Amino acid sequence: MPAARLALVARLSARLSALVALPVLVLAACANPPFPYADPALPHRGPDGFRNIGSDARPGASAPWYEVLQRRWRGDFKPSAPPEGGYEAFAERWRQALKPSTLEAAAASPAPQLAWLGHAGLWLQAGGQRVLIDPQLSSFAGPVSWLASKRLIDAPIAAADLPPVDLLLITHSHYDHLDIATLKPILARHPQPRVLVPLGLKKWMQDQGARQVEELDWWEQRQVGPLTVRLLPAQHWSRRGLSDTNQTLWGGWDIAWPRPGGGGAPWRLVHTGDTGYNEALYRQIGERLGGPVDLVAVPIGAYEPREFMRAQHNNPDEAVRIARLLNARRALGIHWGTFEISHEPLDQPPRDVAAALKAQALPPDHVWLMKQGEVRALPVEEAR
Repeated sequence: MPAARLALVARLSARLSALVALPVLVLAACANPPFPYADPALPHRGPDGFRNIGSDARPGASAPWYEVLQRRWRGDFKPSAPPEGGYEAFAERWRQALKPSTLEAAAASPAPQLAWLGHAGLWLQAGGQRVLIDPQLSSFAGPVSWLASKRLIDAPIAAADLPPVDLLLITHSHYDHLDIATLKPILARHPQPRVLVPLGLKKWMQDQGARQVEELDWWEQRQVGPLTVRLLPAQHWSRRGLSDTNQTLWGGWDIAWPRPGGGGAPWRLVHTGDTGYNEALYRQIGERLGGPVDLVAVPIGAYEPREFMRAQHNNPDEAVRIARLLNARRALGIHWGTFEISHEPLDQPPRDVAAALKAQALPPDHVWLMKQGEVRALPVEEAR
């Protein structure tokens, strides 16, 4: 079919979808109750939903679902080219199988241990606590398979094979971070993990069978054994359906625990969650944390097409800048090389990270690039 005809079909499909959905959207809007988290004293808790602060960017509100569908149909969220050597070669380079016994051994180690589960998923052992952040181990990310982002690289481990964890952390409601199929076997275990989520997600987690759920606002914290866990701001948005845009909060997680011997500043790991680049926001977070971050897990993928992704997903150069604003000793690149979710090739982020480090006069190992399924011991350096 000629390109002009394809473009016409796409435009007509988008308009038809909008017309068909209009009555549904109107009814849904009329049925929505008042926003329960509204607070005029807190700028991020607006009268009709959560908002970003220090920025006019409202990516969720400015991208209606039918525009997202239209972009998906025209290929905006598919890699523009396969990785060099093909997907099998990419998987050979960037993935390894993760055995449950490997995680069990890491959990028994006196040193902190970290595993990258692919995309934004992390497994952490620290202070005797086993922590799981944003696990997504399914074959797709979306409400249904035909309307979803496909997983292009097999998950390193099945959700049912994960050993029990003590704490589950979720950054926001998007399907590539909050996945029912991954969570069900985790929540079916006994004892259940303690679950911390941003505001608005507690009931959703309870509906999936979670019993120990607490929801937090930005900068609120909880104590989990020796871990101090705090929800940090981020520049993003939330949506899982047609009428719930920004009805649940988003953010990142700050996890701190005592260093061996108990002296000096705590050891600190930050998972930023999904975020657009906001210099003022991350400068403020860095200042408020009050000390160096030993490791920041920061997204380095899902940044093209730039005009669409800029407000919600930082690029690799901005990831390095975020790490610097947080006074991070090192960073870990996450949120890349996993799903069919954006336009850059799957193997582009490592090249762009290398260019960013060179441009900002930082050593090549300032950003860790781990294999999916890889476990590393975290160096516990002296506080300074």
